[in-house]
Amino acid sequence: MSAKLACLLILIGLAFSSPLVAQDVNLPDATRVELPNGTVLILVEKHDVPMIGVQAILRGGATADPAGKGGLASLYAALIEKGAGRRDAAEFSAAIDSAGATLSASAGMEGITIRGDFLSRDAGLMVELLADMLQRPTLDIDEFEKLRERSINFLRAAKDADPGDLLPTYAAAFVVGEHPYGNPVSGSESSLEALEHADLQNYFANQVGADRLIIAVAGDFETAAMQTRLREAFAGWRRAVEQPATVAALPRQPGGRVLLVDKPGATQTYFWIGNVGVARDFPRRADLDIANTVFGGRFTSMLNTALRVESGLTYGARSTLLRPSRPGSVAISSFTRTDATVEAIDMALGVLGQLRDEGIGDEMRTSAQNYVLGQFPTSLETASQLAAQFALLDNYGLGTDYIDGYGSAIRAVSEESLNAVIDEVYPSGDELIFVLLGDAGTIRDEVKKYGSVTELSITEPRFRVLPKEE
Repeated sequence: MSAKLACLLILIGLAFSSPLVAQDVNLPDATRVELPNGTVLILVEKHDVPMIGVQAILRGGATADPAGKGGLASLYAALIEKGAGRRDAAEFSAAIDSAGATLSASAGMEGITIRGDFLSRDAGLMVELLADMLQRPTLDIDEFEKLRERSINFLRAAKDADPGDLLPTYAAAFVVGEHPYGNPVSGSESSLEALEHADLQNYFANQVGADRLIIAVAGDFETAAMQTRLREAFAGWRRAVEQPATVAALPRQPGGRVLLVDKPGATQTYFWIGNVGVARDFPRRADLDIANTVFGGRFTSMLNTALRVESGLTYGARSTLLRPSRPGSVAISSFTRTDATVEAIDMALGVLGQLRDEGIGDEMRTSAQNYVLGQFPTSLETASQLAAQFALLDNYGLGTDYIDGYGSAIRAVSEESLNAVIDEVYPSGDELIFVLLGDAGTIRDEVKKYGSVTELSITEPRFRVLPKEE
């Protein structure tokens, strides 16, 4: 045996035998300032490379989309990239490209996020472009119409070519119904078609303002100088006219329900199995992250091993945890050929039963601890990553101990604490809700055993089974 191979085998053995004795990852010092108009500034110096990363969060997002206007926040986020201040769409893009920078906006469930990377010498341009996007978007009507049409065509294309990407959207709408977390972030065909240019203008007038804004900047700058730039750019901005939408916490929803999205002739069935989970501030996050890593969060997980490696029923199976400010979802997702639908679902349910009944043994727990401890530091290396982390912490009202104590919390995970979290968070068999996308004519009778079946054609221009648009 070669020396290299011997060393490799030793390292692999260590990864499965004893937890890493790794130094905790701690966030650097930051300066937090709240302007009189409510805008929060977070400044983090990092001088190792001449780069600056910025992340701005504008609270709102899809949860604030009016009834029948799903996708409004998403379309607004796309549109503020298409011209702002004195620059039209082409000029705005050219200003970013000529600096070798990046600057983009996207909407999520609870906010609009703007992300950027600039050379430190272009700090002034960064602040100028960011201020223009937020305070002086052009909201050009021609760009609006092009983006709306493109969004509709994208949804139609996804339904035709890769419908699995839409499965979480169908699932959210089916599991929580009219709750804001059921709003499709990108909208539906019918809701997008209902949007008018005036809706975007009203969104800017009422939902956008200084008191909704968090700006985190990290990188190669002097704090005092950057604070001055940002104060000058944002201190005079108005507050939003309306308050952010209030989102109520949902309990776990009744199980034994099946949504069957019919795509006639489909050769594969995509499936999502889950229910309401936990929120971002779940106190036993470390235990839950270890449980999810073992269950379905990496290639060697229980789900992927059973459904892909050992049985060949799929190219991938995973478990997901969506953790917004209120309880999100916990789910299993995968896909398989149509004639193996029930076999694959039953196997996934069997793995979930094994997780709940048998828990996670020492060897797998140790392996997952090593895996998470190895991955975690790489998420906090760059200026952009630090800016994003500080913005998220402030947005969710979390302290720096959420990061600084994470490594210690991971190492402290025990068999008892781990199994208690599994029992609390992962639904039992009778609590499960099923969302299937495939050929209903072939699988309809087989999947009735999972609960009462509701059908929706994939050609329907909406994601909810309702007589009216979400």
